[in-house]
Amino acid sequence: MSREDALARDAADPLAAFRGSVVRHDPELIYLDGNSLGMLPVATRDRLAHVIDDEWGGELIRGWHHWFDLPGAVGDRLGTTLLGADAGQVLVCDTITVNLFKLAWAAMAARPGRRVIVTDARNFPTDRYVLQGVAEHRGGSVRFVDTDPVHGIDAGTLAGALDDDVALVELSHVDYRSGVLADLPALTRLVHDCGALMLWDLAHSAGAVPIDLDQHGVDLAVGCSYKYLNAGPGAPGFLYVNRPLVEQLESPIRGWWGQRDPFDMDLPYQPAPGIARFLSGSQSVPGLYAVDSGIDSLETAGLPALRAKSMALTSYLVDLADEWLVPLGFQLRSPRDSQRRGGHVVLAHPDAHRIGVAAVRDALVVPDVRPPDLIRLAPVPLTTSYTDVYDGLMRIRELVAAGGHEAHDVSSLRVT
Repeated sequence: MSREDALARDAADPLAAFRGSVVRHDPELIYLDGNSLGMLPVATRDRLAHVIDDEWGGELIRGWHHWFDLPGAVGDRLGTTLLGADAGQVLVCDTITVNLFKLAWAAMAARPGRRVIVTDARNFPTDRYVLQGVAEHRGGSVRFVDTDPVHGIDAGTLAGALDDDVALVELSHVDYRSGVLADLPALTRLVHDCGALMLWDLAHSAGAVPIDLDQHGVDLAVGCSYKYLNAGPGAPGFLYVNRPLVEQLESPIRGWWGQRDPFDMDLPYQPAPGIARFLSGSQSVPGLYAVDSGIDSLETAGLPALRAKSMALTSYLVDLADEWLVPLGFQLRSPRDSQRRGGHVVLAHPDAHRIGVAAVRDALVVPDVRPPDLIRLAPVPLTTSYTDVYDGLMRIRELVAAGGHEAHDVSSLRVT
């Protein structure tokens, strides 16, 4: 567990060259929060400068002749490169929250007579809020399933919540709290066996783990692009609808971009053929270009290589935490088996919030905190080295051992 060992791992890393592909204003900063916001690719910065100066600045309204098809074109590239989805099934548009609403509503409408949505009681708050709203408006209810805080949901637990009244099951592929990776194929089959539709939240898995939506017969999925896709804060979300389902579903938001002939400006509304019916209004063109640019490095590196390094990095982090941080009161709250983890590792500590703030301010290490006691660490394969992990955990160790976090007042902070 020496720094020389970390340097040797970096020297043998086939993805090491990608570390120079992102903007780094402070070379001393160790960034371990890529599961919340990915770093800015240099290529994206340059591409957006071109989009703003030459396309928006030079083409003005004429740019819509090639901007209009970006949601589907970028969606096709995202689907075929990282999601295991053939063309015509993915749109990059709106936000993950809006897309979750659209697909959940459409799924409930497609299962008349079934009134229940099933989800994880520990699921991300937005998922629970949206699903409760959809269920209430459609005269139904949400059935929450209790899951293990580290190991997530298993087939037996889910099976106990399924019956003929369930219209939709929505789960996160990678749990935002523990990083546990759900068994997507097995759980999808189980949901189909009861006649319900399956909707996966891919926020913490797109660009980090293999997904293979088509191969496993997933019905619906949503995700975001500002984490492992490195498309920037507030970048567009995406949605997936399995091809056989597309014509059976209708978006509850009848925007003009989802109309069959949007520039006819006419009534009545007729949904566009195919996945385009899930578009609503005008999309963020810079955001769409940022998603497209973010895919470039991931495609070049290849998802198998990214996943292999991710498992190696997180395993290395767990080993260091066992030796250095557990004696200081930390506990591992992620699965030990790297095959069962997504791209981040979660540690618990009673004083997590102050440690997280002190790490950023005093140690130049950026994790994030999730109440009441969780610290999330995400070493991202393209941008994080083994030496970053070594130095980052060493700094946290020294900080906590010296009590350097204890003086920090976190009572007024809104963002963790």
